[in-house]
Amino acid sequence: MLIRRPDDIAASEITPESLYLSRRAFMGAAGAVALATASPGAARALGVQPKDEITPEEDATSYNNFYEFGLDKEEPKELAKNFKTRPWTVQVDGLVKKPAAYALDDLLKGLAVMDRTYRHRCVEAWSMVIPWRGVALKDILAKVEPLPSAKYVELTTLLDPTQMPGQRRGTLNWPYREGLRLDEAMHPLTLLATGMYGKTIPNQNGAPLRLVTPWKYGFKGVKSIVRIRLTETQPRTTWSDATPNEYGFFANVNPTVDHPRWSQAKERRIGEFLKRNTLMFNGYADQVASMYSGMDLRKFY
Repeated sequence: MLIRRPDDIAASEITPESLYLSRRAFMGAAGAVALATASPGAARALGVQPKDEITPEEDATSYNNFYEFGLDKEEPKELAKNFKTRPWTVQVDGLVKKPAAYALDDLLKGLAVMDRTYRHRCVEAWSMVIPWRGVALKDILAKVEPLPSAKYVELTTLLDPTQMPGQRRGTLNWPYREGLRLDEAMHPLTLLATGMYGKTIPNQNGAPLRLVTPWKYGFKGVKSIVRIRLTETQPRTTWSDATPNEYGFFANVNPTVDHPRWSQAKERRIGEFLKRNTLMFNGYADQVASMYSGMDLRKFY
C-alpha cells in the first residue's frame, strides 16, 4: 500500500526523500526498495487514499502517451527502443543570467537527487502511481539565475523525425512545447525526472529528462527535454494551440470541470477494475492550492 507522499514542504527545502514501494511493487520490480506504512491519521493528513498502491513497473513502462513515438499507448515502448539519449544537451536561455547549452551531466552536477512517489492523472481519465528519481526544477533554475522579469518557464522536446517517427506525421505542431508559471516551476514538488522504479528512465517514458508536476494532467509532462527558456509572457503550448477548448495552459486536475468529451469526476487506476473519485489537484491541494487563490479554475483550466 503506498501511503507516502511529501507533506507540506517549505520552498527552501531540498532534502532528498526515501523511496517507499508497496509489497507488490517490491516483489515485481527490480531496484525497488523497502515496504513502508503509516497510520490512518497520517494518511488523511497527506491526502493519500487507503489503496494507493504503486503501479506495476511493466504497466507504467508499456502504456504511454508519447506521440513522438506513436499514437497508440503500446507503440512508444517498441518504437523508442533505439532512441539515442547520450550525448544530450539542454539549451537554457531567455531571461536568465547564465544562458548556455549545457551537457545534461553538467546541468545536473551538484544538485540533490531525490526519490519521489507521485500519483498521476491523465486527462483521458486513467491514472497511475509512479516512483520517480530526479532533481527539483527549482534547483536547476537557481543554477542559471532567473532575471527579475522572468514569469514563465517554457520546456521543449527534441525535434528529430529521423529518430521519432511520430514527428513525421502532422498530428501536432512539433516540437512539443509545454510551460509553467515561474512559481509552479519553483514549487518543491516539481521534478525533472531522470529515473523511475530505481532505474534510469526508459526511452518511452521520456528519457533522459522529463517534467513531472503531479497536481496537473499528464499532458503537461513534456518528455526528452532539450530546451528550458524563461520568458516574461505566457508561452504557447502544444495542446493548447491544437485544441484550446479541451487543453488549457494550467491543466490542474479538477474533478468539477469536465473535458468537453468526458467527465473528469472519476478515474480508473491502471490495474484496477472499478473507478475511483478524482481528487482536486490530484490530492496535492494542501501543497499547491494556495498558488491559485482567487483564480477562476473553470476559466483558467
